Amino acid sequence: MGQGATRPETPRERHEREVLEADLATSPVRGTPLRQRLRNFRPDPESGVRALGGPTVWMRRLRAIEDAVGQHERQLEAAWRSLAGELEDPARFAAAWQELAGNWSFAEVNELIERHNRNFPAEARLAMDPRTRDFVRINGRSYLREPLDARWILGRFPADREAALGGVGSTEPPESGGAGAYGAGAEHG
Repeated sequence: MGQGATRPETPRERHEREVLEADLATSPVRGTPLRQRLRNFRPDPESGVRALGGPTVWMRRLRAIEDAVGQHERQLEAAWRSLAGELEDPARFAAAWQELAGNWSFAEVNELIERHNRNFPAEARLAMDPRTRDFVRINGRSYLREPLDARWILGRFPADREAALGGVGSTEPPESGGAGAYGAGAEHG
C-alpha cells in the first residue's frame, strides 16, 4: 500500500471504471440528491463509556467458562487414553471410565455456568421476545448453558476402549449442550 504515491491503472481497474461509468450514465438518480435514510439508532454517551471499559463481566465469565471447559477436556482426554492403555479388558475399561466420569468434579465451572445463566440477560441487556415472554435467542440458540456432568463426559469420550486407543475422542459438544457459545445445542425457552 503506497501512501501518497499514484500507480498506473491496471487493465482490470480500467474495465471496472468503464463499467461503473456506463452504469452511472443510464442511472435514473444521476444528478439528483439521494433521500436521507434516517436510522432508528442514536449512540448514547453511556455506550461510549462502556466501550472504554474493556470486556464486560459477562464476556470475562464466558471466557473463564470456555477456558475451564478446555482444561477439563484436556485432562479427561489424557485420563481416557491412559486408562485405555492400562486396562485391556473392554468391560473393565467401560466400568472404570463410567466410574471416573461419575466422580469427576465440575464444581468450579458449574458455578460459573450457574452464575452465567442467572446474570447474563441483565448484564448483556438481552431483549425480551414479547411473543414467548422469554429472552431472545442469540444466533438461534438459548443463552442458557447446561451444567457439565458425567453425561457430558461420556458424550465426548465414550466408554469404548477401542475409541480411546484409536483417537476417536470428540471435542465437539454433544446434543445435550454444555460447551460452546451460548449453550450450543441447548434448547431452553
